Amino acid sequence: MRKGIPNLSALQAFEATARLGSFTRAADELALTHSAVHRQVSSLEARLGVQLFNRVRRRIVLTDAGAEYAGRIRQHLEQIEKDTFSLMSRASLGRRLHIAVLPTLAANWLIPKLKDFQQQYPDISVSLSLRTLPFQFDDEPFDGAIYHSHAAWPGTQGSVLFAERELIPICSPDLAMKSEQNDSLQQLTHLHLNSRPDAWRDWYEHVGRAYPSEAAGGPRYEMFAMVLAAAQAGLGVGLVPRFLAQQALDRGDLIMPVCEPLPVSQSYYFGYPMRNEATAALKAFERWLRETAQESFVRL
Repeated sequence: MRKGIPNLSALQAFEATARLGSFTRAADELALTHSAVHRQVSSLEARLGVQLFNRVRRRIVLTDAGAEYAGRIRQHLEQIEKDTFSLMSRASLGRRLHIAVLPTLAANWLIPKLKDFQQQYPDISVSLSLRTLPFQFDDEPFDGAIYHSHAAWPGTQGSVLFAERELIPICSPDLAMKSEQNDSLQQLTHLHLNSRPDAWRDWYEHVGRAYPSEAAGGPRYEMFAMVLAAAQAGLGVGLVPRFLAQQALDRGDLIMPVCEPLPVSQSYYFGYPMRNEATAALKAFERWLRETAQESFVRL
């Protein structure tokens, strides 16, 4: 018996309360009562001999020790979830995969096509979670990941799905007219992606123009879907992969104010840890991804 490990229910109650900032919201998520969650957290504090929350009137705020402990417990709970998914994927009751994905790629391409995978493999359940930055599989509860990179992540195996090829300037038709009148993009607000902060600077260098200082002051967004939405709303000019903007371009919702793309050497990959032998379900998903990517992007 591991006497040093607190009760799992207490740890789950504490992690949910720390993440959601409320006993009530944690109780809703865990399908418990407010008082049950409060008792679990209080008993955990008593067992540890450490105050995890400061109670300020009706508010609770993590102490420094509580914040550090919450982060560590969250990692361990996610690892338990990952191990459980892995075990279930090998069980006869069904096979499950948990895949990390880029948000806009998932919404615009992967999810609309998953019905085909489901029809081919009805016994495999695919869950998706969003990740926009590189991570270590040891630290995250995923069987695989679809990511954007110059090369495969170290310590992983998998496949190149397709090359990104180029980023293109896009904006609303109204802003495109304004750009034509001024014969320059410099008068337009430049929309940026957080994970590619130098994209516009690289574009100006590629086309042989000086990077205007005012361009760097444009708004920044977490994902390409936001950049596309902001561009369609007339908030500025964005720089996005052509394949993500193509449908909006075909409909006339977006226009390229200048026909000068930025070549991109990175590709989209599907990868999973090299240290683990890929399950039959993971191999089936990889094969389907490769085939679907080839069908989707062979003409781009």
